Amino acid sequence: MRVLAIETSCDETAAAVLESGWTLRSNVVASQAELHAPFGGVVPEIASRRHVELITSVICLALEQAGVTLRDVEGLAVTNRPGLIGSLMVGVMAAKGLALAGSLPLVGVHHIEGHIFSNFLCTGGPHLPAVALVASGGHTDLYYVRHLHDYFVLGRRRDDAAGEAFDKGARALGLGSGGGAALDRAARDGDPHAVPFPRVRTDPPLDFSFSGLKTALVRHVRDHAASLHVADVAAAYQSAIVEALVERAVKAIRLTKAPTLLVGGGVAANSLLQSRLREEAARGGFEVLLPPPELCTDNAGMIAAVGHNLLDRGQRHDLDLDVMAREPLTLRAY
Repeated sequence: MRVLAIETSCDETAAAVLESGWTLRSNVVASQAELHAPFGGVVPEIASRRHVELITSVICLALEQAGVTLRDVEGLAVTNRPGLIGSLMVGVMAAKGLALAGSLPLVGVHHIEGHIFSNFLCTGGPHLPAVALVASGGHTDLYYVRHLHDYFVLGRRRDDAAGEAFDKGARALGLGSGGGAALDRAARDGDPHAVPFPRVRTDPPLDFSFSGLKTALVRHVRDHAASLHVADVAAAYQSAIVEALVERAVKAIRLTKAPTLLVGGGVAANSLLQSRLREEAARGGFEVLLPPPELCTDNAGMIAAVGHNLLDRGQRHDLDLDVMAREPLTLRAY
């Protein structure tokens, strides 16, 4: 089956073509980062309007790069939850129009499941059972993945997501709109032990909380403005975030005895997180899968992977497919 997928859950307009389950023929992403940079974050109305402007050209480019036309497409997949309502609506309406015009089967996809499936695009298929760590600007969650589409919650964020903490930390340190990537670069020349940032303990122990750490950074920057060494502060702040992610992921592996750790979301591209997880995998005897950067951030390739599998199982949605700003991947606790 050849699937065309659309992803517009936040501020990336994306389309991809996937064949035979795991073979990506194209994966086009149009970023709005520069458009939102002056505002210090994504402005929902601006994002949705930009999606309207870009969606047709992005879809056409994805088809062109895959060497196919819409007549060659056999199914459509689109992110319909969770995300910014206005942004989601643009992608879903585009998918509905194509489904109606081409008499094609349509399936809605959960954005977080896409991040989990991004790992399987790199390996040519699933490595299960596994623990999945999804860390992005809006999500920081741990799941036990027993089978495809079969999830149990191990840990959730209590407040700020890890990606949000990275982005706000970069702004507090004056690193511009580069967010987590800019902080990662700055931290490479710093001392991770220079500032004793707090390590938050939660109950349940596999949950995440980064709001207190973010507040500690803001206070440190305010109190040491005259003598601030940005690289050292960035390194210490990044180390605190990464330590929380790694500690809980390793605990989850030990709890479930899963042989594989799947990592997805924009934070998965962080260099310190990758090196620390590889160290723990070598020490603990488990496998860690880390997608390439282009599959860590929001993209339609991961949505195509989920959609292809759902369509192949016979799942379909009608043209009344709705969008949801908030929708948990699962409510089942491990």
